[in-house]
Amino acid sequence: MGDKMIKAVIFDLDNTLLRTDKSLSDYSRGVLARCRKRGIYVFAASARPERTVREFGIVGEFEALVTLNGARVLIRGRELVNAIARESGERIAAGLLPLPDALVSVEMSGGIYASAPIPEWNASVFAGFPRLPEGTLYKVLVSGVTEAEARAALTEDTYCTAIEGGKLYQFMSREATKWGGVREMLAAFGLAPEECAFFGDDWDDIECVKNCGLGVAMENAIPEVKAAADGFAGHCDGDGAARYVEENIL
Repeated sequence: MGDKMIKAVIFDLDNTLLRTDKSLSDYSRGVLARCRKRGIYVFAASARPERTVREFGIVGEFEALVTLNGARVLIRGRELVNAIARESGERIAAGLLPLPDALVSVEMSGGIYASAPIPEWNASVFAGFPRLPEGTLYKVLVSGVTEAEARAALTEDTYCTAIEGGKLYQFMSREATKWGGVREMLAAFGLAPEECAFFGDDWDDIECVKNCGLGVAMENAIPEVKAAADGFAGHCDGDGAARYVEENIL
């Protein structure tokens, strides 16, 4: 498939469209604006919750947004939710909290809550674990554990993936995947995956990179993403994703 047939560009955010300092450069904003002017849809698909994307001031750059790896998808004023059952979330927390170095947090509809302070996330400390705070549970996260310890806490209706080089594990509903969210997003706009380019760098991006018509790996991507990719962009700190779009799609 030729790049000139691309009708939508879809970006992971952290370490892909965003620089490592979480900024979106004026250059990248300009490229996205040129895409929209040319009639190319601009979407994002991220592990981040909507609230932190809003804090970056970039929600307006996208016609639709997959958040929390597909646990919440925002499309044309409507919201699709794939939450973790409350009972499952409490079972996961109960399995993780006794581990000596485990730091557990949960993404709820009311914000993020943790078993100990996480200043960089502005998380609220919740003393009631393994009981959960009120609200809808989108994701459970844990650091300070091994992969085997994380997987031992899984329930039948959840899965977990490693992020940040295995420093952090995230638990999601089996109904919530980034690729599932992307498919919902594309269907709402009448687009086929073959008409889209996806840019990513980490484990949760692999399925999207494989299944979109053009899958692009960042220079700073893990080897598994690069192995799945059709094309390769420069480092995120050099605005590699936007430069690839300008040079190969626009």
